[in-house]
Amino acid sequence: MFIDLLLGNQTSLFDVVIYLLSALAVIFLTMPVHEWAHAFAATKLGDPTPKFSGRLSLNPFNHIDYFGALAIILVGFGWAKPVNVNPNYFRNPKRDMAITAAAGPLSNLVVAFISLIFFNFFLFLLIVTQALFLQYICMFFEYIALINIGLAVFNLIPIPPLDGSKILAVILPDRLYYKFMQYERYLYFLLLILIFSDVLAVPLDNARFTTFNILNYIPSLIFNLLY
Repeated sequence: MFIDLLLGNQTSLFDVVIYLLSALAVIFLTMPVHEWAHAFAATKLGDPTPKFSGRLSLNPFNHIDYFGALAIILVGFGWAKPVNVNPNYFRNPKRDMAITAAAGPLSNLVVAFISLIFFNFFLFLLIVTQALFLQYICMFFEYIALINIGLAVFNLIPIPPLDGSKILAVILPDRLYYKFMQYERYLYFLLLILIFSDVLAVPLDNARFTTFNILNYIPSLIFNLLY
């Protein structure tokens, strides 16, 4: 997204600054929520490992992966350090690992929905008051929503270390899944290539904007009734 902004003919300095502020807000405020959600789900399902390793926390420095943070700024998709989970503590390891993995992307969608409520609220104020500074606040919350949706969609890709690879364990037979995970290190480098070569841009953007429109339907409908 940042690269697209820099290359856009209609991009202003304010657009770039607002996007960077939004990306930093995601890295330091909402990515910790994503990782905390993993840790919280695992803990509730009986695994104390995240708590003992300091991951049941909203402190961003407990979670930041600097390559993942850079990816968020540059392309709007990224990751934090994976939360260590010990499935031996789970009553149903495959199911509970999938629930733990899904908790992160779900938290991003919740944050995106809340951001869209603020986006529509300030858009309403902008239309009513015509105060132009409000358009930058609208942009801020719109970018936060888009990045969070992008993170949710991105993390559901079934490539390690992303959450989708853990959810895949529920679908695949154990033999195929363990064979797949033997190539985890190579798949991680494949993921980096796919991200920074922009191969994933079109399908992920399509999924992101479709999800954006779905999540924005109710907030926009509510505030449209006030016009």
